Amino acid sequence: MARFTSDDDAGAEGRALGEALSALRRERGLSQAEAGQRIGMTSQGWGLYEAGKRPGLFRPDVQRRLTGALDATPEDLALVLGAAASPSPSPDPGAKALSAGVQARGRAYDPAPASERRRLRLSTDELAPWAAAGTVLEYAPGRWPRRDQGCVVEMADGSLRVRLYVRSDEAELIVRGAGALLTLERIARGQARSVSAVVARLDE
Repeated sequence: MARFTSDDDAGAEGRALGEALSALRRERGLSQAEAGQRIGMTSQGWGLYEAGKRPGLFRPDVQRRLTGALDATPEDLALVLGAAASPSPSPDPGAKALSAGVQARGRAYDPAPASERRRLRLSTDELAPWAAAGTVLEYAPGRWPRRDQGCVVEMADGSLRVRLYVRSDEAELIVRGAGALLTLERIARGQARSVSAVVARLDE
């Protein structure tokens, strides 16, 4: 987590993180009032976070709460923050410390680049009743799943596995749905190329 070294540094870091939160909200098509309403906050209160005037934005629990209101994660906030910094021809030496202000929740996988949503159709009932055979799932490469959210795991050999995300650490990814919905599966980090959140189920 970023540490403040001076009032000026704190202000700059807070504004950058607030701008990233604002960009993430606009990307989701929500107003400040709509985003705040989801977590019992006024539009003014939300606006203070986006303006970088509330240092609580650096706290992991606050990041989870705010990004959760946007159907996103702290990792999504980190991606937006990183994208905003990347166009600069001369990297800001403080950028690394600033990115550290976004909580990563111990994720051990590099995020895939953000891209258009993709679809796939389930061929088995392994995930029933969450999703039965024939269900079309829409997933977003680059978006990390939340606990119990559907996810698409791209394996090192190029195959895809649809599972429900449980947790991950530096050594492995733990998911459910291998043969049956409640069956846990442990996938070694080196075997998983990427993990993408399922964002829609289309029963066709």
